[in-house]
Amino acid sequence: MIYLLLSIAASSLIFVIFKLFSKYEVNTLHAIIVNYFVACICGLSLYKGSTAVAEIPSQDWFYGTVILGLIFITVFNLMALTTQRSGLSVVSVATKMSVVIPILFGVLYYKESLGMLKIIGILLALVAVYLASIKSKEGISIKKKNLIFPFLVFLGSGAIDTSIKFMEGEYVAADDVPIFSATIFGAAAVIGVFIILYQIVTKTFTFKAKNVVAGICLGIPNYFSIYMLVQALRADTFDSSTLFTINNVAIVMVSTFLGILLFKEKLIFKNWLGIGMAVVSIVLVWIASK
Repeated sequence: MIYLLLSIAASSLIFVIFKLFSKYEVNTLHAIIVNYFVACICGLSLYKGSTAVAEIPSQDWFYGTVILGLIFITVFNLMALTTQRSGLSVVSVATKMSVVIPILFGVLYYKESLGMLKIIGILLALVAVYLASIKSKEGISIKKKNLIFPFLVFLGSGAIDTSIKFMEGEYVAADDVPIFSATIFGAAAVIGVFIILYQIVTKTFTFKAKNVVAGICLGIPNYFSIYMLVQALRADTFDSSTLFTINNVAIVMVSTFLGILLFKEKLIFKNWLGIGMAVVSIVLVWIASK
């Protein structure tokens, strides 16, 4: 349970940091790339297992982490593009509603139970995510030509959670969780370097120290959000469908309240209704898991 709470706390802190990015005009792409390096270093620093760094490419989970690293940075760029074309609310909804993908995977692959109470809780959670994320009375409006971008964010975000669940369950030893998490971020960092090199060649790169500082601040909670999520999955307190539902909905709730407390954000009635439904959905899913 403590790992789930820490994962929620770390993910919610990421929300605060991203909000500060816009306030201080941080180059999000550059900060994200630095963040991947910092997250990788965190994992390597905390690793106490027997697998040497040179042996990482020989691990069963290595190629999976490389693919995950590619998905990480691809989804980030899709999120940035979706934000520009359709707004932040669309990204938030697409990201959090992607929870249905690991839930379905858990039910179909691991044969996890899915009673009526849990189904109602999950459906409430999806509605709650939508209502808590929209910031206008009109709701969300997306042009047809831009529909592909939130759809890809939805698929990519769901693929990340599902892949982490599958790999930690099938291939990652208990002692290798820190280095497994570090390798995912390391792969994303390497891909990020190629992006920076391309920008240097095309003379579109500008170095700013604040982007490095921002990346460092983001990298630490980002690492622990993944590390704690993996540990929560391994703890077997909840099955994956329950854990992912509670995790995603709780992040939306905590992030919303942090927005009110730290950034004086104003909520409309739909947001408060979403928060109320989120609480009910967590309670229902929790009860269904007992």
